[in-house]
Amino acid sequence: MSVLSAGHLFTDLNQGAVAALLPFLVAERGISLAAAGALVLAATVSSSVVQPLFGVFSDNRPLAALMPLGVLFAGTGMALAGVAPTYPLILLSVVVSGIGVAAFHPEAARFANYVSGSRRARGMSFFSVGGNAGFALGPALTTPFVLAFGLPGTLFLALPATMMAAVLFVEMPRLLAFSPGETENGGTELAEAPEHWSPFARMVGIVTVRSFVYFGLVAFVASYYERVLGTSPAFGNAALTVMLSAGAVGTLIMGPLADRFGRRAVVAASMLLLPPLIYGFTLSGPVLGMALLALVGAVTVGTFGVTVVMGQEYLPGRIGLAAGITMGLSIGLGGLGAPLLGLLADNAGLSVTMLVIAALPVVGLILALTLPRRVRT
Repeated sequence: MSVLSAGHLFTDLNQGAVAALLPFLVAERGISLAAAGALVLAATVSSSVVQPLFGVFSDNRPLAALMPLGVLFAGTGMALAGVAPTYPLILLSVVVSGIGVAAFHPEAARFANYVSGSRRARGMSFFSVGGNAGFALGPALTTPFVLAFGLPGTLFLALPATMMAAVLFVEMPRLLAFSPGETENGGTELAEAPEHWSPFARMVGIVTVRSFVYFGLVAFVASYYERVLGTSPAFGNAALTVMLSAGAVGTLIMGPLADRFGRRAVVAASMLLLPPLIYGFTLSGPVLGMALLALVGAVTVGTFGVTVVMGQEYLPGRIGLAAGITMGLSIGLGGLGAPLLGLLADNAGLSVTMLVIAALPVVGLILALTLPRRVRT
């Protein structure tokens, strides 16, 4: 599981690198802000929306090599983005990196399911926290390289990706040993288990709502601190960092809680807690607000691994597809909510936008309460 989580870290590191690279591309290559936004869209579509396709492939023709190849493509694509001579080639490099990210996740989540055994929520949370850490480390690793060497500094991103890919290739035989055996009919035990599409669809709705909340906060917390609370931009960014860091801690806490008290109970509790926490943030000053944001981050991000496990338990014969949708498509769809919330912020103000974000989890709570307490097998 440590290898899988590390692979997740070195894969998602490249997703975090995209945002860090944009200001340098605008300044040194003279690309427009619209073109920079198109790179973000390309990274999102290629890494998130495409994931279910790799999930279907993973379920029908399992290919463990997608894990090291995914890490390698993710890192190589971002490494080339800084040295590509033209905008179309920069765009192509970002898409290649995104496809690598998309290829890694369903197959790695499938093996995380196998390796976790009976403690799936705990194991998937450990796997997920690698991605959280990688996304946060992307800007921290990319920015110094580019400041020191200019845009060619992105070439250094190929080094950790290559090393992690090599580790995954070496560890592949040990990971394959965790795959479930065949049944007398020639299939696998997981493939012959019943599927529950209705609760899966409702759970995807919960993930989408959670993603609306997450991306809305990521997009506007720093601006809220500056424009509403009157702090410096640095203080707002520090508050955002606290929220994201607390999310990684929450991931490690909520996985074991889900194994002990049930997936549905933990997801419903998170949706119940978010409205008062976010509303309390809107009533607080900068310091108390930061403490509340830490709780918001822990509660929001903490259920990422839990919902992946729920999706795999609802579709036990399609765990790659389930992971591709819960980690990729539904989160990508949630990301589309940020521009809509941005339009609201432009027209009604950031305070109203925060209240809307606080109300969104109520929809998630209603959906969570409709989920079965246990999945019949």
